[in-house]
Parts: sequence; C-alpha cells; structure tokens
Amino acid sequence: MTRRSQRRALSLILATSVALPQVTPAAHADPRRPTTIEAWQQSTSVRLQADGSLSDVLALSSSDVWAVGQQEIWDVWKNRGTIRHWNGARWTEVAIRDATAAGNLRSLAAAGSSDVWAVGDGHDGLPYLAHGDLAGFDRVRPPGLRAGDWLAGVDAKQGKVVAVGSRDKQGLILTGQGNTWSAQQTKEEGALYAVAGGFAVGDTGTEPLVVHYSGGSWKSMPLPSIPGGYLRDVQADSAKRAVAVGGVYRGPGDISPLVLTWNGKRWKQLALPESDARLYGVTGDGKGRYWMAGYDPARAAEPFMMRCEKAACEIIRGEAERGRSTVRLQAVAYLAGKSTVWAVGHAVDTRDRYTDVVESFAPKAMEGKS
Repeated sequence: MTRRSQRRALSLILATSVALPQVTPAAHADPRRPTTIEAWQQSTSVRLQADGSLSDVLALSSSDVWAVGQQEIWDVWKNRGTIRHWNGARWTEVAIRDATAAGNLRSLAAAGSSDVWAVGDGHDGLPYLAHGDLAGFDRVRPPGLRAGDWLAGVDAKQGKVVAVGSRDKQGLILTGQGNTWSAQQTKEEGALYAVAGGFAVGDTGTEPLVVHYSGGSWKSMPLPSIPGGYLRDVQADSAKRAVAVGGVYRGPGDISPLVLTWNGKRWKQLALPESDARLYGVTGDGKGRYWMAGYDPARAAEPFMMRCEKAACEIIRGEAERGRSTVRLQAVAYLAGKSTVWAVGHAVDTRDRYTDVVESFAPKAMEGKS
C-alpha cells in the first residue's frame, strides 16, 4: 500500500471511528460573518511530531486542559500515543510510565484534576487503559482483557470508571471500582464508541445502538429505526436529557449527519440543516445548548461545527487556512464559566501531511441567559 493510500485509509477509519487546545486571546468576530453565530478564534496546535492527530479533549478549567491522540502515524516503530496538558500558558507532554508504550489514545475522562483516565490501543496488542495526573500516567491492567478486545471511550467519576469498546463482535463494557473490575458484553452485535452519564453509544453494524445503566446492569434502549445509522459520541446532562451524534451511511462516500436526543422517555431523531457533514463529537453547557464537531467534505478545508438549542441547529464554520486541504475535528469540549468551546483533530495539507489542530471559539451571548 502506498503512503497516499495509507493516508486515505486512515481518513476512512477516522471518519467512522471515535471519535477530539491551545487557549487563544479573546474571541474576535470576523466582520464578514453574521453576528448571530459564534466568534471563531485562531487555529492552534499542540505541536505533535510529524503526522500527528488529536482524538479527544477534556477541559476542567482554563488552566487545566487535557488532550490525547497519536503522533508519527505512518511509522510503525515510532508511532506512539500521547497525552498533552495545557496549564493556561503552554502545552506540555505528560509522561506515560510504561515500557510497552501506548498506541493511538482515543478518549479522556476525569473524576478530578489528579484523577485522569485515557483509553486506546497498546503496542502489545491489548487495549490500553492509563491513569494519572501531571506527574505522569501508569498503565492499568484490568484482569480479563485479551488480545482482540478494543476500547474506544471512557467515563469517570469518583471511585468508578467505565470504558467501552468491543469484544468478539459485541459491545464491551468494562467497569472499575477501586481494584475491582468487571466486563460485560451487549447482547447485540456491534461496538460501543463513547460513554457518559450512564449512556453508551455505538452501532450494531446496521443500526445505531444505545445502552443504558439501569437496575445494576447495562440494557439496550429502543431507538428510532435508522438503517445504516451509527453513533460516535454522547453528552449526558442528566438521566432525563442526553444527546448522541453520528451519521447515516447511505452508500460509498454518502453519509448524512445524525443527532438523537433523549428526553427521559424516548430517543428522537433531531432535524438538522442540510449537509453531508460527518459528526464525531458532542459537548454541552448543561443548560440545553450543544456543540457538535466534525467534517464537511463539501467544504473540507473549513473547520466545521454545529450548534443546537431547543431543537434548532445552525452550522458554524471557521476560516479555511492557506495550505490546508482538509480539517477534521474529532472531539469537542465546553468550558463552563468561560463560555468557550474547543475542538481538536487534525488538518491535512496539500502535500497530504497530517498536523494536529485545536480550534476554539466563544459562544454568542444569549439574551437573558448566562
């Protein structure tokens, strides 16, 4: 396979996988843009080594931001997962204290600033689960994980960690409390890509899949019939309000965006602005406003976001930068109190080289709302 073919293959994998900032000065609105949308800020980078990409971002405060991904994607010997931290002034790489080394790291979660978790692949062929803080991360090896298992998403609260993925063509849910770990598989075939607040999302291979923790076990939830649908991320505000994002595969190169909303009783498909965008990540302010990150092949060089509130959605686009052919935003985080949204992923230049990117913007002021 040629280098160009490898890169196209990776783009396809990222487009259907999980789906991921440097804080910039105060937002500056482009005078050519309508004042009804967010003021986009400059594009930045954590400066990964050549051919790097970020998969997830976690914002605990304006001086405590985490990002994970991988660098030197195309070199099988040098390819490594990476954990980066923003302290309000600069990005630094946080050490992973493990001789086997992490491969691609896909997801982040934290129960606190000194209780951060990351999941992805290990170079030893096993799923990778790491726990740590600014001093460094150590690999955690839950008993029972085996070659062929795959972890894509993680959620954490004090004393409990949940990681999701797949095993033997079924969804895998790994739960840890202290030193005790347990694994459960979904009854449905498929894979789980993200977990938050007791909801885990993915697909069966033919339709979207959502499982919910209730009564001490994980159970699948009834969904609208959406042939070809899949979900890649979920934002849970409470047991009565959640949003999941993904897409609907209609044929080679033909994918439409998909957003499902949960109101405490049922999941409903949300009407979206017409586009062929791929949605990978979702975040929210806890008050019913949500931001989705992704990629629009029709305007591939422009960073793509979508904001939804009260069942109404609008598309937000950043400026296309010279030399970039594609920008793919794979995850997004909202920083409460600062009203700032950050999205991370990668850009591809006109020579087919990958560079990690961090895009940020400040949501518009909402009249009568904080």
